[in-house]
Amino acid sequence: MFVIRERFFAIGDDFDVLDEHGNKVYRVDGKVLSVRNKVVIEDVNGDEVASVHRQIIALRATYEIQIGGEKAAEVRKKLFTPFRDKFTIDVPGPDDLTMKGDLLDHEYVIELGGDEVAAVSKRWLTIRDTYAVQVAAGINPLLIIGSVLALDLALERSERSSDE
Repeated sequence: MFVIRERFFAIGDDFDVLDEHGNKVYRVDGKVLSVRNKVVIEDVNGDEVASVHRQIIALRATYEIQIGGEKAAEVRKKLFTPFRDKFTIDVPGPDDLTMKGDLLDHEYVIELGGDEVAAVSKRWLTIRDTYAVQVAAGINPLLIIGSVLALDLALERSERSSDE
């Protein structure tokens, strides 16, 4: 279990990632000058372990996740999914994941071959954005955390464009 919590008074999309005991395991630095299109995940020593960035040239919103400097996945929103958000987490090889959820409740599941491997809940009761993330054994938590951050970037981007 992880909690991804937006930092109070932060410039950009900065989050802390806590384990089930409340210990900080990662720091997420939303690069201010990247127009919210890139976040860097750092370990407790400040070393980059992963990043998420929006691919500029893509037909639909696409975010690339890199873990340890290597491309780990692309997260793409499905085009036609009324009343539900649905994203593909395209990993190298045949084992792509699907992230789907409810627009209103901000509850998401991530599936591999139809089996749930992670659950994401965005808590409404806090002032800051907070996600509770449950990850199944055998699944790289950085892949799931990166996917949640890509989801957050995509939803924030779509909210900004609908406000304009």
